[in-house]
Amino acid sequence: MANRAPGSLGLVQDFVNTWEVDTGTDRLATAGGLSGWLDERGLLRGGPAGEADRLLAVALREALRGLLLANNGGEAREADLALIDRVAAGSGLRPRFRPQGRVALEPDAPGVPGALGRLLAVVHDAMNDGTWGRLKACADGACQWVFYDRSKNRSGHWCSMEVCGNRAKARQFRRRRRSSRPTP
Repeated sequence: MANRAPGSLGLVQDFVNTWEVDTGTDRLATAGGLSGWLDERGLLRGGPAGEADRLLAVALREALRGLLLANNGGEAREADLALIDRVAAGSGLRPRFRPQGRVALEPDAPGVPGALGRLLAVVHDAMNDGTWGRLKACADGACQWVFYDRSKNRSGHWCSMEVCGNRAKARQFRRRRRSSRPTP
């Protein structure tokens, strides 16, 4: 996939894309769905997810989507940042010092809080290495699919120029056409 994020940032992309806005499909619609998704990716260390875990994961997913919309020209919302801070604190994220002068953020919490902390550690790393700003949510409000902007000047707005980009351009054309018509 051309708009796939590199490395572990693709994991965050996949997490936010568990809800397909245009179809209403939600892979995290149940606690079992969340457990399965996290387990398939090796993130879940501990017991299965409960309903409170699922609600927290969905809230985090949407807060991350808000930040990814901000990466596409929107404004970051304080509520999203506050929720991300709460999830990070609840996961017990802390630095772990490694050989060769490396440091990594890792969660202390088991289960779903730890799994969500692992996702936030990826976000942290992407923000520090400069790849975070290229991960964006599609500017089409009916889509909001997360894509990785590989354009040279970081100007991508849509997950797919062929679909969402063409829709946006057609809407602009119709608006211009309506506004330029003489009124009877």
